[in-house]
Amino acid sequence: MNKKAFKSGFVSILGRPNVGKSTLLNAIIGEKIVITSNKPQTTRNRIQGIHNITDGQIIFIDTPGIHACHSRLNKGMVDVAMSAVSGVDLLLLVVEAGTAVDAGIVSEVLTGITTPVILVINKIDLLPGKGLLLEKITAWSALHPFREIVPVSADGGDGIEVLVEAISRYLPEGHQLFPDDILTDMPEKFIVAEMIREKVFRLTRDEVPYSTAVEVESFVERANGVIAIAAAIILERPTQKGIVIGKQGEMLKKIGSQARHDIERLLDTRVFLELFVKVEENWSERPSKLREYGYE
Repeated sequence: MNKKAFKSGFVSILGRPNVGKSTLLNAIIGEKIVITSNKPQTTRNRIQGIHNITDGQIIFIDTPGIHACHSRLNKGMVDVAMSAVSGVDLLLLVVEAGTAVDAGIVSEVLTGITTPVILVINKIDLLPGKGLLLEKITAWSALHPFREIVPVSADGGDGIEVLVEAISRYLPEGHQLFPDDILTDMPEKFIVAEMIREKVFRLTRDEVPYSTAVEVESFVERANGVIAIAAAIILERPTQKGIVIGKQGEMLKKIGSQARHDIERLLDTRVFLELFVKVEENWSERPSKLREYGYE
């Protein structure tokens, strides 16, 4: 019996904010490598996740949500997403089952595209019945010649194996690009900063999450195996500082405790995490600060 040819390729995950792109990637990889929250625009960077399959390797590219942008930071996020349309072997367009069919995202992203596209209809667990799902599939099918349409629930894991099998059918033959034990090529310091920012997103209110950046200032492994991390939470206005610190420092402690739990799981060792808060007024509109924090 002939051995199946090894396949490998790059797959970009695209869609509007908050449709579950990052949750989908985490579900496929089987580990949390991308931060998530119920707030839109949580993902700001292009993040690669590596998934090994039988006779193949898939390199996923998670991207920020495509949205109308009003700040320099937001424009940079959309530019990052749109740049991931080209130079890949397959596109996943992720949409939400419970929202109206969005012809705009198809025209914005897929006009003139010759790369194969799989439509992923996420959050199918929120639909009241299969009949409505079939209506959605029919309506989306009329907008673009999708190679396949795969309904999933990324949060619950439903349909993930079917989706991976579908993806593998469109990968080109190629060699293994990363070792088997690597889940992402992003630096550990980057993922640590993201995990801290995720807790700010999840735990604070109003405009604070969207005005936040995180900078890891030191990352040192001590002789006893403990990793000591010092990180700054960067805010845009002095009035936001009190919200993040909280009464008697309780909010900052909560952010640190929850982040440390995730970081220890990621690094598989004990972590000493020190957080402090800095204000850099209007950093999201300042090119030098956007570059410093990795957004340009």
